[in-house]
This record gives sequence, C-alpha cells and structure tokens, in this order.
Amino acid sequence: MTRIDFHSNVPDKLGYACRLVRKARAANCRIVVLTRDSADLAALDQQLWTFSELDFLPHVIAGDPLAASTPVILADSDDADLPHHHVLINLSARTPAHFARFERMFEIISSDDDDRLAGRERYRFYQQRGYPLTHHVADPA
Repeated sequence: MTRIDFHSNVPDKLGYACRLVRKARAANCRIVVLTRDSADLAALDQQLWTFSELDFLPHVIAGDPLAASTPVILADSDDADLPHHHVLINLSARTPAHFARFERMFEIISSDDDDRLAGRERYRFYQQRGYPLTHHVADPA
C-alpha cells in the first residue's frame, strides 16, 4: 500500500520539490513529479537544472525516449506514460489517478487557501481508504 506523506505550509513548492528530489535521489529512488500544469512543469524543469551548483539531478519530461533510463520524470498529466513507480511527488491540486502504483507519495501543500483546502480534501480521501499517512509542517521561510 502506498505510504503518503503530506508536507504543508510550503512557501515555495517548486524549490521544496527540488530539495525533496535531491534527497530522494541521494537514497537512490526513482521519482515522478506531477505538476499542476505545463507552466509549472517548465518552471520545475528549469529549476532542477539550476537550483544547486553542486547537485546534478538528471530528469526528463514524461514521454521522452530516455524516460525509462532517467531517474526523475516530470509530468503535468495523469495520462503520462510512467516507466517507474517508486516515489511520486504531487505538486498539483488533484488526486493523482494512479497514485496507488507508487510505493510512496509526497503531497506538497502551500500556505495558499485554495491549495490548503484541496490538500485537506485529498488527505480525507486517502484517510478514508486506509492509506498510511504522515503530516509534516514546513518551517517558515
């Protein structure tokens, strides 16, 4: 069963996701990051290349011919073909359609009211279905 970790009150979801990807890669995980839309996907793609001078986080957009051999996949749709199912980082405001395929999922929730409400709904959704949940409140920036 998918283990789900909620991280709330996150001031910068993309920056937080980059740090989370770095940590998961250090643990040799294969990661999928689901963004809200194509604009967030493009911004995250750029930020993963530039957020740290000391870290190399190889990543591609879902559907890329190198996806199967690349440890980090970026997607903005539930319809994307995903070659691995270890860790999912959800930056969107929706419940990912195929989250149960993953061993672990991180739900990243900002301090924005709409994002918080959507996060609470997803928390209840997973809780009602018996998924193991944890909750971490991000340190204020």
